[in-house]
Amino acid sequence: MKVIPDDIRSILATDCGSTTTKAVLIEKGPDGYRLVTRGEAPTTVEAPFEDVTRGVLNAVREVEELRGRKLLDGDRILSPQMGEEGVDLYLSTSSAGGGLQMMVSGLVKQMTGESAQRAALGAGAIVMDVMALNDGRKPYEKIRRLRQLRPDMILLSGGTDGGDTKRVIEMAELLAAADPKARLGAGYELPVIFAGNHDAQQVIRDTLGSRTALSVVDNLRPKLEQENLSPARDAIHDLFMEHVMAHAPGYKKLMSWSPVPIMPTPGAVGLIIEKVAQRDAMAVVGVDIGGATTDVFSVFAADSKGESATETVFNRTVSANLGMSYSVSNVMAEAGIENILRWVPFGVDEAELRNRIKNKMIRPTTIPQTLEDLVIEQAICREALRLSFEQHKALAVGLKGKQKQRDISEVLDQSSAGGTLVDVMALGLLVGSGGVLSHAPRRAQAMLMMIDAFLPEGVTELAVDSIFMTPQLGVLSTVHAEAATQVFERDCLVLLGACVAPVGAGRVGHACVQVQVAGAAPVSVPFGELRLLVLPANGRVALTITPERGFDVGAGKGKPLMRDVRGGVVGLVVDTRGRQPFVLPQDAAVRIDKLRAWNRALGLYAKEV
Repeated sequence: MKVIPDDIRSILATDCGSTTTKAVLIEKGPDGYRLVTRGEAPTTVEAPFEDVTRGVLNAVREVEELRGRKLLDGDRILSPQMGEEGVDLYLSTSSAGGGLQMMVSGLVKQMTGESAQRAALGAGAIVMDVMALNDGRKPYEKIRRLRQLRPDMILLSGGTDGGDTKRVIEMAELLAAADPKARLGAGYELPVIFAGNHDAQQVIRDTLGSRTALSVVDNLRPKLEQENLSPARDAIHDLFMEHVMAHAPGYKKLMSWSPVPIMPTPGAVGLIIEKVAQRDAMAVVGVDIGGATTDVFSVFAADSKGESATETVFNRTVSANLGMSYSVSNVMAEAGIENILRWVPFGVDEAELRNRIKNKMIRPTTIPQTLEDLVIEQAICREALRLSFEQHKALAVGLKGKQKQRDISEVLDQSSAGGTLVDVMALGLLVGSGGVLSHAPRRAQAMLMMIDAFLPEGVTELAVDSIFMTPQLGVLSTVHAEAATQVFERDCLVLLGACVAPVGAGRVGHACVQVQVAGAAPVSVPFGELRLLVLPANGRVALTITPERGFDVGAGKGKPLMRDVRGGVVGLVVDTRGRQPFVLPQDAAVRIDKLRAWNRALGLYAKEV
């Protein structure tokens, strides 16, 4: 069935999560497409139901009841819309059953291995391991690892087109010797995608064709200077539907309901982030912090140092061990208890804090019962986001091995080779999603959590996904981009406001920056403070930002910057606490006083914590 965007009056979209299935109904009105109703129900992919469509139907029935409109005929979604019954389009995303788990390989871990990892992450997968000839493991160790992991799919890459095939074939022979079984059992062949040297394609077919469900696509690194991830990503999506989802309980029936392929939830979220970045021509970072994993998405210029660079690069990373419930103990282990405690504005015994964190892990569905519990959970969130963003910056890098001409300053600056593409000063929009951010009791709490974790520089707008609707809008953007972006901005995205953060170090209390909102008197903010300026919630306002010597807000040290920003529900936060480095006081009493002062400045809590 061909989808004609102009004929679509109503859209029903579901997201089958690991615990909850969410359904949204979108309708076209005089002012365009808007969200009208939302419903949810427990996901039913496991026993006793073992049929994902039961949860989908239950969520849709809730939408039916809330909207007072018939959408179902028994166990079938009515489509197309006839009068006031049914919908014109049904589509879905899914991360039920643990999502898409992959293993990738390349010849050189820092080159084709990283490219393969970016291709898999961008397609919505969790990368279980990256295997390469130079990863330091012996052949028998690699074979044992392949047998232990049992991934849903393997992406095999390596070599530039026309290069040596011998080492590419070695990786294929290791895979053949391991003969790994897929996670969902031995009832079908393991999907393998080969996206390497085209000269090795026939040998790869001979080696793996009879042992696996092999797909051969264009090389993801045809030249050292070129990365071509789209064919591999498209193949991952196709095989995910054909092999992985087809063997999950009830998915064949679910796939028959929609003319649009079911998409992995993280891949769909990345799509809508990418669409917004391209449409508004700005650098965007999105984060989705869940109970078990944290996904970070970014769209930045391919060469942030080049003023005329127009090509953008999308990157996604998943921190599979950083989350707010199932993985909360991993956050404590990786961040360290002292880094969590530094965000808590009252004295806490370390043993008590460890017990609180472990209780959350063994009772993952609980929510904070007291204000102290809430503050501690938000402190953990800061560290989970910070660690995930650091991992993202480490992977979102320029192509290693790429030959390029460099001037003498770049030769002396060795960090420029293969450096991160994440230029925080160039960041235009930061979008947060996930329960701890979307459902924070006060929007200012979500805003400060993201500011503390990501440390934006210059001028950055911040927003949250109010009801976690980005997956459904991401898959919708593949067939109706206009409808997806309209609903994303009007009903999904809650604009919090903007942050002005001068880069530089100074002495607490000394002059730092002056901010003038059009039509108002200038406000001077000394170093070491947070200041909230109320702006109109709708529309744009002009700012004139004048930093002191030694501080930079995007135009250069000491140079003023004029910028239009949107007000949002919180307003304009001026953050003069310093960047490069950002340091909290070491003395516990001084640190607690500072945290309390910053909380009061933004009105974070109804009473002193």
